[in-house]
Amino acid sequence: AYYSVARVVCKILLITDNNSAFYNLKGELLLLNFCSHFTFSFAANGNESKTYKRDRSPCGPSRVLHVRKVPIEVSEAEVISLGIPFGKVTNLLMLKGKNQAFIEMASEEAAITMVNYYTTATPHVRNQPVYIQYSNHRELKTDNLPNQGRTQAALQAVNAVHSGNMTHSASASDSSMMPGQSPVLRIIVENLFYPVSLEVLHQIFSKFGTVLKIITFTKNNQFQALLQYADPMNAHHAKVTLDGQNIYNACCTLRIEFSKLTSLNVKYNNDKSRDFTRLDLPSGDGQPTLDPGMTAAFGAPGIISSPYAGAAGFAPAVGFPQAAGLSMQAMPGALGPLTIPTSAVAGRMAIHGMAPTALHSVLLVSNLNPDSISPHGLFILFGVYGDVQRVKILFNKKENALVQMADATQAQLAMSHLNGQRLHGRVIRVTISKHQTVQLPREGQEDQGLTKDFSGSPLHRFKKPGSKNFQNIFPPSATLHLSNIPPSIADDMLKDLFSSAGYKVKAFKFFQKDRKMALIQLGSVEEAIQALIDLHNHDLGENHHLRVSFSKSTI
Repeated sequence: AYYSVARVVCKILLITDNNSAFYNLKGELLLLNFCSHFTFSFAANGNESKTYKRDRSPCGPSRVLHVRKVPIEVSEAEVISLGIPFGKVTNLLMLKGKNQAFIEMASEEAAITMVNYYTTATPHVRNQPVYIQYSNHRELKTDNLPNQGRTQAALQAVNAVHSGNMTHSASASDSSMMPGQSPVLRIIVENLFYPVSLEVLHQIFSKFGTVLKIITFTKNNQFQALLQYADPMNAHHAKVTLDGQNIYNACCTLRIEFSKLTSLNVKYNNDKSRDFTRLDLPSGDGQPTLDPGMTAAFGAPGIISSPYAGAAGFAPAVGFPQAAGLSMQAMPGALGPLTIPTSAVAGRMAIHGMAPTALHSVLLVSNLNPDSISPHGLFILFGVYGDVQRVKILFNKKENALVQMADATQAQLAMSHLNGQRLHGRVIRVTISKHQTVQLPREGQEDQGLTKDFSGSPLHRFKKPGSKNFQNIFPPSATLHLSNIPPSIADDMLKDLFSSAGYKVKAFKFFQKDRKMALIQLGSVEEAIQALIDLHNHDLGENHHLRVSFSKSTI
């Protein structure tokens, strides 16, 4: 009677509940993860705001975690890799028929850290979101279950890789894992016509598994990166799929090989390097610090949230045009279009589903202060985000202006950063114009100097392909980055320069390793915007003109 009741109960639970029950052929109830009567908000995992309501409160913290929506083709190692960044994984139960799994961490503290992290940053496996919550079980008892030999081999393999002791016998536990294969990839970006940032690499490569660490650098005039996965199988899958692919249309080609390193040592979390298992690392002297909102959201594969209040939220999709001889559709888990907010990418990109010629490069800027604005001022400000070709302040409506950028994606970049910012006491609005070009006035036509052609200006920041300026585009902020400072200029001279122009200097510091650069913090973002317009290209003497841009750092 006991066995019959157990079988019936388990069958009912398997049919009617999202959680899982497991019983063996003898009818003994081995696992009943029936965290019934709970309230769980999907909104915390980035889903729509739906709530399941049951009669009891949610399960309390436990070192056993319940993973839902697991793709059926996922391997044990891929599920284990979800927990590796937070500590040792001691056991695993896969319920592939229910698209669920249970992960047992070595400690409750590691499990709590993992749940807290994935609550704000939905993890992805095989390009699919999965959802993690506490189980009401304190440990997994799986000794008598079938296929546990394979699971234990996967546990040993992945844990060994994480500790840098990967062995051939461990790697043999899965046919897709090559003997001696490293979880670290060396990435070279060829034909770097548009910028590729650490955030872009994370967005792309995290589609194939948990990315633990990234280090970017320039070597032999090439942008390169080292990227460490939790699982060497993910590294293998990413290499096979992405090697030879273009990040942006017809440029920024990925060349990928396995590194001889088995682990990366990251000392700083900044724009050049990141350890996603150590969010407490310092940013390093003179390096941009991470915005707290970005720190929370950035570690999530597929999620790069814009933490900037001034950003308009434009989110183009980056497409991966196929390279000759490699079919993306033929590859398991191949990437679909990736959505990356412009504020995170800080560069120009191919917009999926739209031909470049279908997008306009002309912006309409409205609600300007007609008593203060000038074509030159708009050229300098919008020039932070692209090479401005022409500016026209409308003759009969001087609160409005047209700004023509070098291409459509530069226009989108400028719009996303400048729409909603304050300029000369007004909140400006930036939208895409219906005009395809800004027309110059005809000869003899009255214009009052309201239309200017800047196409040949020496002040363009992005004329040189692969310029480092592409890597240093940030939203307007109260802190400005100053560069091209001659050796004879002291800090008081620069502070006096800004003070005499009417700006309140709150803080100043030279870069410790390079006194040609400095940071200066002003009283507000609006002040910093105006100071950039007024003092960019200011003559400091000794054939040095001050370069001013927005910084992500604070002093």
